[in-house]
Amino acid sequence: ADYQENYADCKYGLYFRDGKRKVDYILVYHYKKSSAGRTLTRRALHNDAGARSTKQDPLPGKGVQTEMGESEPHADCHEDDKRFRREEYEGNLVEAGLELEHDEDTKIHGVGFVKIHAPWNVLCREAEFLKLKMPTKKMYQINQTHGLLKKINSVIQKITEPIQPKVAEHKPQTVKRLSYPFSREKQETSRKHDEVELSSLKIVNNCYAFIFQGITSLLANGVYSAAYPLHDVSDLGMYFPYLLSDTKQFLICYTLMEWASYGVFYKYQPIDLVRKYFGEKIGLYFAWLGVYTQMLIPASIVGIIVFLYGCATVDENIPSMEMCDQRNNITMCPLCDRTCSYWKMSSACATARASHLFDNPATVFFSVFMALWAATFMEHWKRKQMRLNYRWDLTGFEEEEAHPRAEYEAKVLEKSLRKEHKHKETDKEKLTWKDRFPAYLTNFVGIIFMVGLTFAIVFGVIIYRISTAAALAISATPSGRSSVRVTVTATAVIINLVVIIFLDEVYGCIARWLTQIEVPKTDKNFEERLIFKAFLLKFVNAYTPIFYVAFFKGRFVGRPGDYVYIFHSFRMEECAPGGCLMELCIQLSIIMLGKQLIQNNLFEIGIPAHEKKQRYEVDYNLEPFSGLTPEYMEMIIQFGFVTLFVASFPLAPLFALLNNIIEIRLDAKKFVTELRRPVAVRAKDIGIWYNILRGIGKLAVIINAFVISFTSDFIPRLVYLYMYSENGTMHGFVNHTLSSFNVSDFQAGTAPNDPMELVLFCRYKDYREPPWSENKYDISKDFWAVLAARLAFVIVFQNLVMFMSDFVDWIIPDIPKDISQQIHKEKVLMVEVFMREEQGKLQMETWKDKDKKKGENCNNHSPRLSLSHSGSLSSCHSYPVDV
Repeated sequence: ADYQENYADCKYGLYFRDGKRKVDYILVYHYKKSSAGRTLTRRALHNDAGARSTKQDPLPGKGVQTEMGESEPHADCHEDDKRFRREEYEGNLVEAGLELEHDEDTKIHGVGFVKIHAPWNVLCREAEFLKLKMPTKKMYQINQTHGLLKKINSVIQKITEPIQPKVAEHKPQTVKRLSYPFSREKQETSRKHDEVELSSLKIVNNCYAFIFQGITSLLANGVYSAAYPLHDVSDLGMYFPYLLSDTKQFLICYTLMEWASYGVFYKYQPIDLVRKYFGEKIGLYFAWLGVYTQMLIPASIVGIIVFLYGCATVDENIPSMEMCDQRNNITMCPLCDRTCSYWKMSSACATARASHLFDNPATVFFSVFMALWAATFMEHWKRKQMRLNYRWDLTGFEEEEAHPRAEYEAKVLEKSLRKEHKHKETDKEKLTWKDRFPAYLTNFVGIIFMVGLTFAIVFGVIIYRISTAAALAISATPSGRSSVRVTVTATAVIINLVVIIFLDEVYGCIARWLTQIEVPKTDKNFEERLIFKAFLLKFVNAYTPIFYVAFFKGRFVGRPGDYVYIFHSFRMEECAPGGCLMELCIQLSIIMLGKQLIQNNLFEIGIPAHEKKQRYEVDYNLEPFSGLTPEYMEMIIQFGFVTLFVASFPLAPLFALLNNIIEIRLDAKKFVTELRRPVAVRAKDIGIWYNILRGIGKLAVIINAFVISFTSDFIPRLVYLYMYSENGTMHGFVNHTLSSFNVSDFQAGTAPNDPMELVLFCRYKDYREPPWSENKYDISKDFWAVLAARLAFVIVFQNLVMFMSDFVDWIIPDIPKDISQQIHKEKVLMVEVFMREEQGKLQMETWKDKDKKKGENCNNHSPRLSLSHSGSLSSCHSYPVDV
């Protein structure tokens, strides 16, 4: 009984009061009324369920509002204006053929709902206007593989069957229905169930985006507080043919279990189902996210192999063994002035051994692999996207010119009124660059200021690192001094992480504000400009600390006796004897994992609980859908972590894979249970995000070339091995990279106050002449040899990998061969169908002409009906009697 009651309530919330007309769209508004008016409102609203799309019928709720106005003579003028605009707008909807029903008797005080139903004739009209492709009765055979390929595909299908979603679309299909743009004149060629399918696709195919032009300005002005379609998974019931029960509650639970549940993380997504419920644009996002996550699997496997190789060869790494050998007794110069003392290189043994895990010859191979992986991923996505376009009948879809945004039209109107006031000619106005110049200037200054703010914060963290390192170096225990670098690095990265998470939210709001003051003409222009600004600011915010460690730390230190100082007080920090790659790895891993765990997942988890309400009341309490920009941005920044500095952190693809397995289900649950159902938008690609991905892929090649060449010790080791090694091994490499300094050459006040022992010479990492040379402390020839090798490696690596990436791009066709053949077959069949139709029309015209001529002959012979001698009916027509 309780189950039936819940089902009835659910059905009542999804239908008009008559229980027959389904609620397709909801408009929400706030209202004020007295207790006397509330009784009248309830009484009148009870009688408006049968609103019809005729001009003679009064608009639902109009009489009620008049009574309310009479009972409240002192009503707020602003509220009266909103009520009048609502009446006008809803009247236009009724004239457009839509049916409305009002409901102010809800559990949400002061909130009214307008339920909207689109009849069949309206759906047909809009489908024809949008040129929606609908399946016809004509079916054709899909190209099938034969021989060995067919057997391989059959084996793969059997193996992957347990991880496929249980929906009809994922079953192998051998035939496909021919589709062409919907036409009301040719409905007889459509499928018998075209009404069911069209009604299920009416939101998905964006009819309402055209019907409700102007709703944006009404929402912005507070005339309506929300506008959204209802969540109703029963729209997908036709795609579960094997289910015996069609109850919406069961279908909702089933869909959550099949797609939005963490328990099925190992399964493929029902992308066709997502597209039918949310539309192509959101369907493409989840399809792209699925392809990206799937492509991370081979990258993760190779990354793990590279990491294990580093673990297996750490004990065979000669440079780290030399650094850990206490018999070498290498005394290093102080890390700071006065308070820091000399230290032994063997104290940095742990850091040197850990650096080998990520700084070994395999990381070079992995960098090349990831560059080719990025190119392959882009090509694989283009092919997948083309398959989806074919399957979703988007191959001939072209975006039409979008309707101007309400803000843009208001700005144009304001400009026209100013010209009229100045008695100037007012042609068709539009916003020029002169009108937008203040906004452009504000954007430029704002972005420069935000980037400068990011640099200033990073600079502040650098000051923190330097001062904290000097303070910790005063520690008298050797163990404390050996952990200074790790402690400073870890705490500084945590500070960077907190700042990045905070500024990400701030920069997102600032990017939206800067885009709004530009007043872009269309929603597409608005979205692209918003994406560009948000990506620029968030990219700088996320990667500036990493770029500092990778390319700037330790580059402008100077040398003992002639160090570089900030504000004449803080000495620039140096890299560890093993290089900055280990520190870069720590920086990258903490920021990447922190952003994913804290910002992306923990902030998104949380499902609101609702009391028992109507479906439209429950949806009103959900968060409004604000676009896919945050979802794409999150993944694009992650893609940068995976590709840009992968030479320093081979495990980045693995952590990205683990995050995305959760992210897919988290986003699915959010779209189904936490967000209002968005108005579906048709799209055939992921838009500007593809160009951003390609740009990151190209940039990754350059950055990894510089990371390998300048941040790691890969090139210095090669130079030593082939130019300076006496026995063809790496023995003596550490000593080769260290220069000597005479402690008597310290500047006054910079030498250690209490040296642990009497030291005449200390060592520091650089290629400089020794103090006993004629040109002491000058750059040595070894430095120039290593620099030349580094630059040569950058040029060779960059051009070689770019060429290989372009070759992958060229050799893999954008359109799969079978899809290309099927598109061609569909075009041929389309021509045949139209030719048959034309032949049929020609035949009908021929028959009509013959009948017309016969009629003329009858008129010439004074045709009349008469009874023959046999009593039969006769005329000049030779029709059979039973006609």
